[in-house]
Amino acid sequence: MFPGADASRSAADYVLVGAPLDASTSFDPGARFGPRRVRHYAGHFDDYDHHTDSRFTDLAVADHGDIGPTADAEEYLTFLEGALSDIRADGATPLVVGGEHTVTVAGVRAVDPDVFVCLDAHLDLRESYAGDPLSHATVTRHALDVADRAVVVGARTGSEAEWDRADESDVTVVAPKDAVDWNPDFEDESVYLSVDVDAFDPGVAPGTGTMEPFGLAPREGRDLVGRVAPHADGFDVVEVNDRDDGETAVLAAKLLRRFVYDHADARE
Repeated sequence: MFPGADASRSAADYVLVGAPLDASTSFDPGARFGPRRVRHYAGHFDDYDHHTDSRFTDLAVADHGDIGPTADAEEYLTFLEGALSDIRADGATPLVVGGEHTVTVAGVRAVDPDVFVCLDAHLDLRESYAGDPLSHATVTRHALDVADRAVVVGARTGSEAEWDRADESDVTVVAPKDAVDWNPDFEDESVYLSVDVDAFDPGVAPGTGTMEPFGLAPREGRDLVGRVAPHADGFDVVEVNDRDDGETAVLAAKLLRRFVYDHADARE
């Protein structure tokens, strides 16, 4: 169980779901261990958050446990989408912990947002990768089948075709150097927020499958999550693996809690 997520499912305002999919990882594997590591490295956090004057244990967070992957990724995403849709139908906000980034597709389909916001080193706008149209490198493209537009914050690499696609009007790319000044304007739009931990510089988050240098700093990520959280109807943090000493998992766990604190504070 994620520490502090001790509300009953029936009384929960937030429901955490582990999604340990590790099917299309194309470099360093191990994303299947992400949910376990994120829960473990959240174990030492203080309950109290002085920024919002609130306690995590008072915010009605439940841990659903993991939904284990099946051999067929599309079948798994359909099942995961159904579970997240049930959470939404119960009036709670889903919190997904991956697993590879592909699990975000299920979250976006369940939430059906107007805007997809993603912290990511990669554009993820490919039609397919290594012959797989349902790869971790295709997530933003799949999100745009649901959302009206996408904002990718921290992106610094992609294929030529992806950068051409990113020039279209429904995609906004915020480079790492511009992230600190990015102030989202969502008006009345609904948002789904995804954090791929490779958005961060590998010097601070080395436990991920496709590291890319010159990324975001932890404080920048914290502030970005805090800005988007009040507008979001769903959240995930993905691509944590087991190839470091816990630095990446502890950052992911802290960002998940930041989302809950700031989302709950905005609802009061």
